[in-house]
Amino acid sequence: VQLQASGGGLVQAGGSLRLSCTASGFGLASHVIVWLRQVPGKEREGVACIVRTDGPTYYADSVQGRFTISRDNSKNTAYLQMNSLSPEDTALYYCASVSRTRWFLERLSPLDGGRMEYWGKGTLVTVSS
Repeated sequence: VQLQASGGGLVQAGGSLRLSCTASGFGLASHVIVWLRQVPGKEREGVACIVRTDGPTYYADSVQGRFTISRDNSKNTAYLQMNSLSPEDTALYYCASVSRTRWFLERLSPLDGGRMEYWGKGTLVTVSS
């Protein structure tokens, strides 16, 4: 049972990347998915959350209008499309999930990764100026 994040890399400022988060061993369809990022020495930041395929979605102010979270339940995969990247977006990006039932019952904050059930290993995004 795991999540696997991929798609990171080196990109120039203004460029785009799409990250993928694929689940194995469980169905992602019943889960809320969160993308988070962390820069060494700084606190982890939740950047995007998707509750169901048709939403709702939530974004950090720092990425609103540039990043888009989506999911394809048939592929057991979630995505983070990142456009207009800047050096400030350089970080290790993680995906995490929690069952939708638990998310609602515990009234979890959309961008708070504190109570996620599954975590993927990070994928590094580096944006050069």
